[in-house]
Amino acid sequence: MTTAPQTSKPVFWWLVVVGAMVCAMILVGGATRLTDSGLSITEWKPVTGAIPPLSQEAWQAEFDLYRASPEYQLQNRGMSLAEFEFIYWWEWGHRFLGRMIGLVFFLPLVVFWVRKQIPQRLKPRLVGLLFLGGLQGFVGWWMVASGLVDRVDVSQYRLAAHLSLAFVILGVTLWLALEARNGPTPANGHRLTGWALGFWCLVLIQIALGAFVAGLDAGRIFNTWPGMDGRIIPEGYLSGMSWFQAAFESLPAVQMHHRWTAYLIAVLTVVFVMALRRTGRPELRKSAHGLAMLVGLQIVLGIAALLASAPLWLSLLHQGGAIALFLMAGVTTRRLRVAA
Repeated sequence: MTTAPQTSKPVFWWLVVVGAMVCAMILVGGATRLTDSGLSITEWKPVTGAIPPLSQEAWQAEFDLYRASPEYQLQNRGMSLAEFEFIYWWEWGHRFLGRMIGLVFFLPLVVFWVRKQIPQRLKPRLVGLLFLGGLQGFVGWWMVASGLVDRVDVSQYRLAAHLSLAFVILGVTLWLALEARNGPTPANGHRLTGWALGFWCLVLIQIALGAFVAGLDAGRIFNTWPGMDGRIIPEGYLSGMSWFQAAFESLPAVQMHHRWTAYLIAVLTVVFVMALRRTGRPELRKSAHGLAMLVGLQIVLGIAALLASAPLWLSLLHQGGAIALFLMAGVTTRRLRVAA
């Protein structure tokens, strides 16, 4: 009788590839949002939608569907077919990459399962990860559907849910990959493990706040730093709303919260990095240096994007920095769990 292995390099590298594709998916999704391309495909066809228009008549049919949408009627009236094709390819590429992630995850999962190469403890978690991937497809369409009726953009709430779930999938993929390479995670970790987990969650919250900024185009106002047109609390903070509503719907409030959460992360990073360095462990010192560098870089990129009114290339660099910081926070958490 053969027993399942405790570690598996093939499973590790497979999950690394999946994780890299999820990172690419996040960046393509960011470009899709920032180029206002997300509503160019007005139907959800999980299977047949993988084939793009292949004739002039097919392109015209897709364009006619788009011209019936509020975004075209209220914002893009007069758009040419060539301009439509540009935004269509961004959205089609985003959806196609999602389909490819599904295949790259599912098919090797079946092969590794049949060959008994998957550690037993990872099997239910990999099935759960597969479920999360399927759920993400539904959430993506739920998000797009919000922009097809009475709106010219998708709901910022649904955008934040879609992006947050993408990072949850990335975090789970990272954790399972590290387990596949290094073995089971100890039940009790280093005393700083709670700190690391809290920091990782705070980074995820900041990413969700960034989704609200992107969803409302709130990065294109108050393009000054350190103040917001010279003020700590910007003019129009509540915008006539209750505080709770303003926190998610007022452009000044959304931008301010994203800024101040970044400052909070910077302060906590200093404290956390000092604590990691005091442990004397080489791997934790590497984590400390990585976190310090990435948080500093991310703040610089955020300020640069803000001052430049959020151009596409700077915004994507900022999003890429968020991915790197999120992964580093996850690696640090894992290292502390095994450092007891």
